[in-house]
Amino acid sequence: MGKRKEESISKPGPHKRQRQEYADEHSDESNEEENSQSSADSNSSVGEVGIIESIQLKNFMCHSMLGPFQFGSNLNFVVGSNGSGKSSVLTALIVGLGGKATATNRGSSLKMFVRDGETSADISITLRNRGRDAFKPEVYGGSIIVNQHITLDGSRSYRLKSKSGTLISSKKEELIGILDHFNIQVDNPVSVLTQEMSKHFLQSKNEGDKYKFFMKATQLEQMKEDYSSIMKTKENTCIQIEQGVERLQELKRLYCKKKEHYKSIGFVNDMRNRLEDLKHKMAWAVVGEMEKEIQPIKEGIRAEEGNTEKFIQKLEECQVKVSEAEEKYKIIQEKLITVSEEAQALHPQHISLKADVQARRKAVNEAEVLYNRFKTELKHLGKDNEQLRKRIEELKSSANQVSEPEKLERQRKIAHLREQLKAVHDEEIMIGQQVDQFQQAIYKCKEEHARLRREDCDVKEALGARQKQLRELKDSKTNTLKRFGPHIPAFLEAVETAYRQGRFKHKPVGPLGAFIHPKDAELTLAVECCLKSLVQAFCCDNHSDERTLQLLMSKYYPRGFRPQIIVNKFQNEVYDVRHRGVHHPEFPSVLTALEIDHAVVANCLIDVRRIEAILLIKSSRKAREVMQFNRPPKNCREAFTAEGDQVFERRYYSSDYLRPKFLSKDVEAEISHLEKEIENKKSQLTASQQRLYSTENEIRQNEDHLHSLRRRQKELQIKIRTTNAEIADIENMEEHQSVDIRTL
Repeated sequence: MGKRKEESISKPGPHKRQRQEYADEHSDESNEEENSQSSADSNSSVGEVGIIESIQLKNFMCHSMLGPFQFGSNLNFVVGSNGSGKSSVLTALIVGLGGKATATNRGSSLKMFVRDGETSADISITLRNRGRDAFKPEVYGGSIIVNQHITLDGSRSYRLKSKSGTLISSKKEELIGILDHFNIQVDNPVSVLTQEMSKHFLQSKNEGDKYKFFMKATQLEQMKEDYSSIMKTKENTCIQIEQGVERLQELKRLYCKKKEHYKSIGFVNDMRNRLEDLKHKMAWAVVGEMEKEIQPIKEGIRAEEGNTEKFIQKLEECQVKVSEAEEKYKIIQEKLITVSEEAQALHPQHISLKADVQARRKAVNEAEVLYNRFKTELKHLGKDNEQLRKRIEELKSSANQVSEPEKLERQRKIAHLREQLKAVHDEEIMIGQQVDQFQQAIYKCKEEHARLRREDCDVKEALGARQKQLRELKDSKTNTLKRFGPHIPAFLEAVETAYRQGRFKHKPVGPLGAFIHPKDAELTLAVECCLKSLVQAFCCDNHSDERTLQLLMSKYYPRGFRPQIIVNKFQNEVYDVRHRGVHHPEFPSVLTALEIDHAVVANCLIDVRRIEAILLIKSSRKAREVMQFNRPPKNCREAFTAEGDQVFERRYYSSDYLRPKFLSKDVEAEISHLEKEIENKKSQLTASQQRLYSTENEIRQNEDHLHSLRRRQKELQIKIRTTNAEIADIENMEEHQSVDIRTL
């Protein structure tokens, strides 16, 4: 896959094609000098780049954690029994270095590599990056760490890190550049030969298949396709050149015509020069009059300049400090909001996981107690068995001295008691097995109970959110601003009051969503998914107004849930973005799809979100065709579908939102939809609680059975001890008689 060290001493020289081509262009003397240098550095440069140093897999295929494996610099053998992960390592190398899922012959989609029951998989590959052929050694250092994260929806993301673990890039283009530099070809069967490919190659007797394999392995097939593409491009370019030559001739003729026309009106220049001279004379006349008026003012200014310079210097220093403090405050505020949102989102998960851990820990403790108890009882029974065996041997040796009838009677009783003892032992073993089965059943039921509890909490939380949203929607029928929060009308009144009192230089604008209206109702969800939290954001003209607005927000918003404040200089005209906006004959941009009531809102969304460069395409299939199957339109960064999915040139992200929350015009339809969702959630909650109750009953029944089995187990243990005691009494009697006989 990667390069391995070449232990060649007799033929030192460059080991890459580029070095060889470079050497051919020089003289024999420079070749010898280069070869000498290569020989001297062969131990440090040859095979020092592109080597796979280690690989680690997490939740990949059927392995929760595999690795890290540390590989040597030369040949490595990965051995192990079936299912130990050999093929998983090879598959992870192909996928981790950017290969397609189909190239592994292990699946048709990346989501098939995520372990069952998990939400994502991770691959970490470390490539050596040393010597003179290293890739950006000043950035990556001696090793390049390629981390890939695969999610259940089949998407993946890259994180390229340096040897010290610093994130360098998250772009696939950077990974492709590294692989090209190291000459690593994950889709070349000569570099990576999978089981299916090798089996097909060995079993195939068709010369055509072998030729196709040769063409693919040597990349001649790819070169052939590239050559065909280049020839087509060349033909198109030649046609464009011919058309350009014709156009150039036409432009030359037009130029000559315009040039003659320009010469015919040359007298205009003389008039223009005369006008400029008159303007200069008029300006100097005005200057002379103004200088006479300014002279006494200048004298007063000179008298005050000595004092003002000190104040200006101090003012500049204070302004610099204020600007730095404002930037730090803004950064800290954004971090605080982000951390608070993450903590709030993870709180329900933390509670459910904590309850699950406590339940599992309790079950483990109960199992350990039972295990230790049975282990102790087993030791006691083993000792009793050993003592009985020794005692039986002793009785056998002394039985010859007892009278034959009595001896036979005792042996018959002992045999009968042993049969009873064996039957009791068998029943005890069977009950022990039943105890284990019920314990396992109880453990599984408790796991199911914990899962249902989490599901019940999630449904209750979702139901509460829907009910809250329904209340806000019903309130918004009388006041549309309440869609952005029940406290918004009161907050905006406070802003208006503060503005009248002169606390703001310019009245803040917001929430931004109150000023935007989608022209097409079917694109409402797409617009909300594009703008996200910007719908609730506010815009201020300067940082002083921002601080005042933050103080007002602290009275109406809980900490960690305050909307974003964007500082953007207010203008009365919308930016002219025709030269940098996307223009498509069929689909609108976000900017053209909206009716925006305020120029400040439009300019703010252009600056922060670049809505002029985002397309809105209703169909998901059409969005993929526009953005991925063909080259994206000029100036287009991304696109959104009617379902809210986000489409990039090489990535596709599904939306988490099902319905618009803030921008929908049909409030009654949204209320009806929410009421249906609430009824559905209530049905889910009822079903979940019924399953929870059923599971609790099953746990109680199993625990009752387990307690009855344990009581029976204790009764059998008492019976075993009683039977052993009876056998011991008979044997002691026989021993006593044998002593009496010996005495006689």
